[in-house]
Amino acid sequence: MDESQAPVAANAPAQLQADRPGRRPIQHINVDIYRDTFLRYMGYSNEVGEAFRPLVPKAIVAASYGMAIGYVCTDTFDKSLREQMSGASRRDVLIAAGDVFSWQMLASVIIPGLVINRITAGSKMLLRRSPTILLKTLPTVIGLASIPLIVHPIDGLVDRFMDATFRKMVR
Repeated sequence: MDESQAPVAANAPAQLQADRPGRRPIQHINVDIYRDTFLRYMGYSNEVGEAFRPLVPKAIVAASYGMAIGYVCTDTFDKSLREQMSGASRRDVLIAAGDVFSWQMLASVIIPGLVINRITAGSKMLLRRSPTILLKTLPTVIGLASIPLIVHPIDGLVDRFMDATFRKMVR
C-alpha cells in the first residue's frame, strides 16, 4: 500500500481527511486481547495440565494451574487499571476487578479444569482393559482434543451465569 492509500482515522478532523484524498478511514475495533485472541488459551494451561495428568508428575499439573491463575490475575489487573485510568470511581474499579476475576476463574480455570479432568478420567476408565500404552496416552490425546471444543460453550455459560448473579447484584 502506498502513502496515498494509507488509512486516516475515522474521527480525524474533516480538513485532515480532505488533505489526504484517496485514503480510507480506519475502523476502530476494540479487541480484548485476554478474551478475543490466542492469548485466551493461556487461561487454559491448566486444562493441558489436566489432560497430561496420567503422564506427568502432580507438580507439573499444579504448575499449569499456577500459569492459568497468573493469566487470570494479569487480565484482572489490566481491566481494573484501565477502569481506574478512565476516571472511574473506586467502587467501579473494584466491581470491574471482581467481575473479571470471577469470570476468568470460572471460565478459564474452574469449569474447564473440571471438564477436562472428567473427560480424561472417563476416557481412562473406558480404556481400562486396553494395553498400557493406550491407557496412558489415549486419555491425554482425548483431553487435549477436547479443549478447543469446550472454550466457547463454557465462555457463553459463564457470561449468562455472571449476568444473572454478580452483574445483577452490583449494578
